[in-house]
Amino acid sequence: MNLAKYSINNRVVIWMFVFILAIGGMNSYNNLSRLEDPEFTIKEAVIVTYYKGATPKQVELEVTDKIEESVQQMRQLEEVRSISKAGMSIVYAKMKDQYGKKDLPLIWNELRNKVGDSKSSLPSGVQGPFVNDDYGDVYGVFYALTGDGYSMKELEGFSTFLKRELLLVKDVASIDIMGVQQEAIYVELSSNKLSLFSLTQNQIFSTLQNYGSISDAGEAKLGSEYIKIFPTGNFNSVEEIKAIKIRGVGGVLINLSDIANVYRSYADPSESYLRFNKKDAIGFGISTMRGGNVVTMGDGLSQRLQELQSVIPAGMEVNVISHQAESVKKSVSGFIDNLSEAVLIVIGVLLIFMGLRSGLLIGSILLLTIASTFVFMNMFSITLERISLGALIIALGMLVDNAIVVTEGILIQVQQGKDRFESCIKIVKETILPLLGATIIAVLAFSGIGLSPDSTGEYCRSLFYVILISLMMSWVLAITVTPMFCYLFLKEGSETNETYNGLFFVFFTAFLKKTIRFRYVTMGVMTVLLFSALYAFRYVPESFFPSSTRAQFMINVWQPQGRHIDEVNASVSKVEDWILKQDGVKSVASFVGSGGLRFMLTYAPQSPNRSYGQLLVSVDDYSDVARLISEFSSYSTSLSPDILFDTKTFALGPGSGGKIAVRLSGDDENLLREYSQKILTIMRQEENTKGVRVDWGEQAKILQPHFNTIQGRKLGITRKNLSATIKWAMNGQAAVMYRERNKLIPIISRPPKEERGTIEHVKQTKIWSQTTNSYVPLDQVVDFWELKPADAMIRRLNQKRTMKIQCDPITGVASKVFYRLKPKIEAIDLPEGLKIEWAGEYEDAAKAQGNLAINLPLSFLAMIVALVVLFGNIRFPLIILCTLPLSIIGVSLGLVALQQPFDFMSLLGFLSLSGMVIKNSIVLLEQIQLDLAEGKTAYNATIEATVSRIRPVAMAAITTVLGMIPLLTDGFFRGMAITIMGGLSFATVLTLIVIPCLYCIFYNVKEDSDVC
Repeated sequence: MNLAKYSINNRVVIWMFVFILAIGGMNSYNNLSRLEDPEFTIKEAVIVTYYKGATPKQVELEVTDKIEESVQQMRQLEEVRSISKAGMSIVYAKMKDQYGKKDLPLIWNELRNKVGDSKSSLPSGVQGPFVNDDYGDVYGVFYALTGDGYSMKELEGFSTFLKRELLLVKDVASIDIMGVQQEAIYVELSSNKLSLFSLTQNQIFSTLQNYGSISDAGEAKLGSEYIKIFPTGNFNSVEEIKAIKIRGVGGVLINLSDIANVYRSYADPSESYLRFNKKDAIGFGISTMRGGNVVTMGDGLSQRLQELQSVIPAGMEVNVISHQAESVKKSVSGFIDNLSEAVLIVIGVLLIFMGLRSGLLIGSILLLTIASTFVFMNMFSITLERISLGALIIALGMLVDNAIVVTEGILIQVQQGKDRFESCIKIVKETILPLLGATIIAVLAFSGIGLSPDSTGEYCRSLFYVILISLMMSWVLAITVTPMFCYLFLKEGSETNETYNGLFFVFFTAFLKKTIRFRYVTMGVMTVLLFSALYAFRYVPESFFPSSTRAQFMINVWQPQGRHIDEVNASVSKVEDWILKQDGVKSVASFVGSGGLRFMLTYAPQSPNRSYGQLLVSVDDYSDVARLISEFSSYSTSLSPDILFDTKTFALGPGSGGKIAVRLSGDDENLLREYSQKILTIMRQEENTKGVRVDWGEQAKILQPHFNTIQGRKLGITRKNLSATIKWAMNGQAAVMYRERNKLIPIISRPPKEERGTIEHVKQTKIWSQTTNSYVPLDQVVDFWELKPADAMIRRLNQKRTMKIQCDPITGVASKVFYRLKPKIEAIDLPEGLKIEWAGEYEDAAKAQGNLAINLPLSFLAMIVALVVLFGNIRFPLIILCTLPLSIIGVSLGLVALQQPFDFMSLLGFLSLSGMVIKNSIVLLEQIQLDLAEGKTAYNATIEATVSRIRPVAMAAITTVLGMIPLLTDGFFRGMAITIMGGLSFATVLTLIVIPCLYCIFYNVKEDSDVC
């Protein structure tokens, strides 16, 4: 059945479907989920274990190593990395790319089982391990609650109410709160008073535990029932704790308040701080439930907060740190504007070159194709975001190709005086299979990214899906709706054979004949141009993904390991003061002791580290970011030289950390330190680097009291007694928990301020002797005190100690700096046992391109098979494949001229370019076959077919190239746009000049001769 004939004869049916697609497209567009950037699954879980009192090396060997061994048994595991710190082990388990979102729940269950199996091999006193498989959750809305004149306790109290209210908003999955300061009840005991009353710390601890601990009182039989027994007597206030009786010398009962200062306060030192615009704050991270709409959730949250204004205490404010819903609206709106501009450009070009009727006809088909694409995107839950909308713009030129070929063919037939009805049927019959083959091959050009299993492939996958849907719909509409529109709206013309007698066509025909006559010279020139383009590519910098145009940037503050958190807090506060005075700054959120919550997918939170701080600076406009970073770099030189300030913009796409990074692996930490310093020196000597650092940080100072075991046995003092006494003297020790509704507050015993906190205080501390029943100076069991450097953390990758030395370029792309550093670093003569591997952007790009390359042979083979099946011979596919490398000429010219790096999106642009070139080549070669079938000689068929395809091929190129113009202003798609614009502009010449020359070479065509 001829679809054109059916469409024209059943116009009511076709109009009905046109109406359904148009209305359905508008409705689907309004219902589509929206995101700023596409999602990709973070296939990583975190296992945290606490081992209080252990050194980083003890944690590594006794805890981390055991957990890693258990995790390593999982067949799904790609890599395991870990951080061992004093008293804490953090293990990250990353799964292989082949496992998707649906596989992860079962994988995390298996991980829990493996980790659970390791518990029996862990030392006593370990808490955990605790598995967190929500590590990749994104908190799309991030608020900061502040309050002038309110205490942190009051803010915390209202935050509980606010969390309860906001959890009820549509599409809210969970709310995570950060910045809440841990409260504590302190019992400060003077050593002199303890000695005076002959009391020990253990007596105080034991008494507090006896009063505050929960214990089982059993149950009683009452008639036919068993009744649970719950005695009262727990602490209900600080006053009750003060009134506790302690039995002193001679059995005298003493009030705790007589020998101790008991009060409630916040934990000192704090684990972390959060501020917003210099005000203490509590953070709210709100995530969207699976399948939910972040825009709907964001609007719902804003509306609910507006409704709660009347109950929010005066002076309290809910401030926005990050609001993905607003970012999504702005991003999608900007892309819709770009799409609209591109559509108008394409339609304008059609009107100019195709005439009013033909231009409007093809333009209406284009709009209908876009509408139908929205329908199928909604059906298959494809989100509106940067990649999917960009795919529509990229596809615009290709979307009109099919309609142009059909309309052009029918128009020529009609202008020659042939019947419109018969013309429509004839053209569709001749082009239906070639256009289908060309469309399938264009789709296959994008299949590599559609099949790539890694995070980059997942990030860009909607590009393939949207291209697939839109191009296939353009073919369906070209062979159904387009002939019907042509039949209804094209005017019949008088019979004429002067269609191609214009000045341009005469000139082009003469030029084409010359190139065919000197075909080998023509191909020689093309070959020279190809090798010149390949040489010019040496001057095209490489990149992975460009930076985001988000109106925010980060300032990371790295202080030497072991630096007190209050010192770090003071440094961050000083930076806050300066930043908030700068023009263009909207707000500053500050995190000390850790990073923020994962408020966007490409933001990787920093693990807890008291020597670290981060400022998230929001600006009025993205254009202010570069200026502020430059000004801050100048200002930071006036600050302490031992503080490392690292400014970073947000990334687009997967990947995190320093863009230039090298991993140094080995067992000997001393060798690792020695050779990491050599790499650091090389990086620092490079003028265009910043943020040079090693992820282990600097070594911290540790104090080692050398315990005299012989003297300790004589006095009845153990190493454990010594550790407990020192901890009590320095920081205090938790005795028991005070319960207040749903909160557990530790009761901490420690000396008063004037007797704690310094090394001298510790040395003067006395320790209880079981033998003498009295306090003795520590010096009696400590021979000497040694202050020495040690690693504050030990990082491992796949059970191997690994340091990552990293930096970022100050200006320009990372690849230029990388290729200057690479030979210098690789020239370091490493001792046996050390190994260097490149990480950062180089590794991310290589991995993404490698996964893409795995699927390219299959895609390429499928394209060759499609070509052979389409033409039924091998020479036509060879002609087409010979033209593909020549498109590099235009790509190289465009990238070099505009100094645009060749990034991952440029690579995808080049793949899509190959589909476009093949599609145009198919149309031309198919026309040669049609002309041969009509009895024309091979030479005349080649000339006439090429001339007849000038307008469709040129139109396809012009609409695609001009349709890319709006993408030139988008940093993410700029490289792809330049690649396609430059490559396709030259590819048009390839199609119209090189294809005829190659055809004549392959078939040995002579002037006015038949094909041989």
